[in-house]
Amino acid sequence: MRVVVVGGVAGGMSAAARLRRRDESAEIIVLERSKYVSFANCGLPYYVGGEIEDPTKLLLHTPQTLKAALNLDVRINSEVTAIDPAAHSVQVTDTETGEAYTLTYDHLILSPGGLASRPPIGGLDSPRVHTLRTVDDALALREASGTHAVVLGAGFIGIEAAEALAQRGFETYLVEYAEHVLPPLEVEMATLVTQELRDLGICVHAGVAAQSITHGGDQDCVTLSDGTELSANVIVLSTGVRPDTAFAEAAGIETKRGYILVDEHGRTSADGIYAVGDGTMGRDHDHPVAL
Repeated sequence: MRVVVVGGVAGGMSAAARLRRRDESAEIIVLERSKYVSFANCGLPYYVGGEIEDPTKLLLHTPQTLKAALNLDVRINSEVTAIDPAAHSVQVTDTETGEAYTLTYDHLILSPGGLASRPPIGGLDSPRVHTLRTVDDALALREASGTHAVVLGAGFIGIEAAEALAQRGFETYLVEYAEHVLPPLEVEMATLVTQELRDLGICVHAGVAAQSITHGGDQDCVTLSDGTELSANVIVLSTGVRPDTAFAEAAGIETKRGYILVDEHGRTSADGIYAVGDGTMGRDHDHPVAL
């Protein structure tokens, strides 16, 4: 039996490891489009801030260690661009060479994760705009230089990014469209977080949105909805995520608002195809579920 897992890191690697424990004879192939199949997501801001100095400390496993420990065939730089449910096959493209090949499966597990949301803000194409979701993102932010940083979005990642940049010595501004930071929290709790951020020297702008980013020579200018203009050498976009499931939708797999619909066993609408992780949604629920 051949099982192909699309996507590594937490969701895909957990599924592959669990399957290996249940079946020692299965051929398990993990396809990961980036260079890193298993890394410490929560450690990324600490590398940006300098608390973790060695980037290799972010890596949990490599294809070699996973082969030795669990007999997994892990293929990095391998992006699945299309699924053929009828033929039980996927189209795989090497992201470094551009070469493509077809891989058949008996069972397919989808764990594509998400992409950073990009709100309609003019100027997001600036090279000073960063996200913080991958090891490469963290490496780029660690190398970023300057004196002023603007973080758009005060969720968990945005707050951690702001703290890391302030620790690096940047004059840091944190912008949140909601009335307070960490919008899921009640205002009483969020107020304590806001005060802690200010104690760290971070300037918090809540209840306003970024309207545009104007490219400059040494700095960009972020204009807020209340007219405030913030200079920035570094801009971190942390305004949420969206499911990275376009290739699944193109294959006719049932989705809702971009999320892959699954039943209580993780089965999708296509025979032999399952989905796990943050890009899935239970069919009897109206919110994403991680199975």
